[in-house]
Amino acid sequence: MPKKGLAARINIMRASVMGANDGVLSVAGIVVGVAGATANKYAIFLAGIAGMLAGTVSMAMGEYVSVNAQKDSQKRAAIQQKEALAFNYEKEFDYVKQQYLEKGISERLAKQAVRELMGKDALATTVRARFGFNINEMTSPYAAALASMISFPLGSVLPLGVISFFPNQIRVLATFLAVVLTLGVTGYSAAVLGKANWKKGILRNLISGILTMAATYLIGTCIGG
Repeated sequence: MPKKGLAARINIMRASVMGANDGVLSVAGIVVGVAGATANKYAIFLAGIAGMLAGTVSMAMGEYVSVNAQKDSQKRAAIQQKEALAFNYEKEFDYVKQQYLEKGISERLAKQAVRELMGKDALATTVRARFGFNINEMTSPYAAALASMISFPLGSVLPLGVISFFPNQIRVLATFLAVVLTLGVTGYSAAVLGKANWKKGILRNLISGILTMAATYLIGTCIGG
């Protein structure tokens, strides 16, 4: 069995990070909200477990459907490009060569490079040039779903454990602080994997987490009160 390419591995890592992030945030919102309504530890724990189980299934199925949709789109692009090569090979050759020329490579070197690349795999070369992905590195929907199915409950353990075992007087505050710290880490990781601005990634994650916990706690307090 061939090894997964870098892009496929990064996508699986992304699914893992986002699964853990959603696990932390979703279950934190649930348990903090229930804690605002009741001091009953069993009720809080039960609500957290229910959220963990529901979220695990939801994340896994969502990732499976999402990656499958992406994969179907990539397959259609590959079929389209295969037909384009059969209909007008020279046009596709010139398209790839033009991309090299726009990068400042000389006509002779660009032509030589494209001839070698398309000689080895014309379809992969032109698909990458026109659509920006490698047909040999498609992410497995099963791997992405499994990554989410494992990482979501692992992320859920943090808020569920903190709010269950800390004393009543500080359990909400302790959960809040633990979740904020963890969301900072997952926000940074997701931004790095997505090649985005890590500062903005962390900030967005922290704001969403703080607002989620504050809103659910307020609602729980109003209901419980």
